[in-house]
Amino acid sequence: MKWGVVVFPGSNCDRDAEDALGRILQQPVRFVWHRDRDLEGLDGIVLPGGFSYGDYLRSGAIAGLSPVMEEVVAFADRGGTVIGICNGFQVLTETGLLPGALRRNTGLRFICEDRPLRVEHNNSRFTGRCETGEVLNIPVAHNEGNYYATESELDELEAHNQVLFRYCTPGGEVTEDANPNGSTRNIAGIMNRSGNVLGMMPHPERRCDPLLAHEDGRKVLESVIRWFETQ
Repeated sequence: MKWGVVVFPGSNCDRDAEDALGRILQQPVRFVWHRDRDLEGLDGIVLPGGFSYGDYLRSGAIAGLSPVMEEVVAFADRGGTVIGICNGFQVLTETGLLPGALRRNTGLRFICEDRPLRVEHNNSRFTGRCETGEVLNIPVAHNEGNYYATESELDELEAHNQVLFRYCTPGGEVTEDANPNGSTRNIAGIMNRSGNVLGMMPHPERRCDPLLAHEDGRKVLESVIRWFETQ
């Protein structure tokens, strides 16, 4: 599987994503500059975390209008795999590839800490290596990670099994206290109706290296790789 990691001005997790995919998971990977339009030969695209364009206007707003995102939208519409992590999730909502929006955290402060996530189901290309109900420990690092959607949008997400990850207690309970940023229904990650676009605020690429003692994030990326190999 060949990967592209998009680099926006202000991206700061692009190297982490490239390292996780290339060095650790041994996948062919290359960087794609925000002005590029060439996605030829790529099977998966990662929109990394960071502060694209300095988060001017609002997080992800300017990145959503960049030349490369026109190609990423077309790539996703053709069924290509796209993963938006943190700022990348914000960009996906700005382009309309995913519903909803990411707002300021309810505590109005930047959060950087490990958080337990419950896997809602493993019937997706992004969670196939997980067990339904499994708790993954993956770090968050964001100021605008408060996922919001209308009640009708949320009901649609639930009805079509598009919610993949929720903030939870270490024991897997979805509670208000386990929600770090106020996200509606404790949502930490969703996919589109077609199942080929994932947006999540936590950083799986930061939990792939065995040297860090925790590899829970590896399961998300390996799920995509194994899914691709079976097609």
